[in-house]
Amino acid sequence: MTGLLKGLAIGATAGAAGTTALNTVTYLDMVLRGRPASSTPEASVEALAKRTGVTIPGEGEKRQNRVSGLGPLLGIASGIGVGVLLGAARGFGVRPGLVVGSALAGTAALLAGNGPMTVLGVTDPRTWSPTDWVSDIVPHAVYGVVAAAVLRLA
Repeated sequence: MTGLLKGLAIGATAGAAGTTALNTVTYLDMVLRGRPASSTPEASVEALAKRTGVTIPGEGEKRQNRVSGLGPLLGIASGIGVGVLLGAARGFGVRPGLVVGSALAGTAALLAGNGPMTVLGVTDPRTWSPTDWVSDIVPHAVYGVVAAAVLRLA
């Protein structure tokens, strides 16, 4: 069990590092291209609250501020959660090389981030432009490289 617990801790660390890298690349893209932040995190919070019957407290600006804070927290939880799963696999002896590990981690993060939004009807990747795809794939690929590298260091 010790190997699994160590794997989970290393995975959480890898997921946090990957998430930080993903956010950094995303914010740099916003700076370089002058593009706005995505509204999908907040839309995901609203859709998830509606689907689950959870009420987000407050009214007006106060409620909107909570939604604005919850959106990025969902992304952080998703990124760390993917890292924990990767760490669990590591705890069970799965140790892919950097290239395969990066591809697995990046793909898992992409699916964990976009899958729920697609299911909730917040986004439809079939309608994305090539620029939209690049804007989504590149940060997730960076997540994958960073998360895989951290996993390999441990």
